[in-house]
Amino acid sequence: MSRIGKKPINLPSGVTVDVSSPGEVTVKGPKGTLTQEVNPDIQVKVEGNEIIVSRPTESKRHKSLHGLYRSLINNMVIGVSEGYKKELELVGVGYKAANQGQVLELNLGYSHNIFFALPNDVAVKTETPKGKNPIITLEAIDKELIGQIAAKIKSLRKIEPYKGKGVRFVGEQIRRKAGKTAGKK
Repeated sequence: MSRIGKKPINLPSGVTVDVSSPGEVTVKGPKGTLTQEVNPDIQVKVEGNEIIVSRPTESKRHKSLHGLYRSLINNMVIGVSEGYKKELELVGVGYKAANQGQVLELNLGYSHNIFFALPNDVAVKTETPKGKNPIITLEAIDKELIGQIAAKIKSLRKIEPYKGKGVRFVGEQIRRKAGKTAGKK
């Protein structure tokens, strides 16, 4: 059995799961509703306050789908009950972030500002503490969506290895390189 796939998913209070016959799982909770299409080969059952995902055969394809759908459904349950939060930090002189509604305005050292439109499912907040780097906080119930948006924002100014400037997650460790003068003696 798949180590991940065989674990049952515990349902917190206030979360309901509806499994329709063509292979669609809908999870409702206090923060919202998420829907996921599931391969018809994989069976999803709700027993008491647990969700059990099972597969028909031991083929390699079924094994991989088993773990995948169990993880996706677990992420949906966590998302509708607790939600997901990602914090990005802008490291560099003059780097700024501001938001007006769902539009994020970034100044990342280019000749122009970057305007980034966010979907309505994602809540954004920007803050610039005095003497510290600007921080962008993203919150959503969909783990895949928030990860995709955070990756897109990071790709606007990748971390460079010499000074460590760019967009990174708060607390992320950067592998630094020694400059030209380190080799001379």
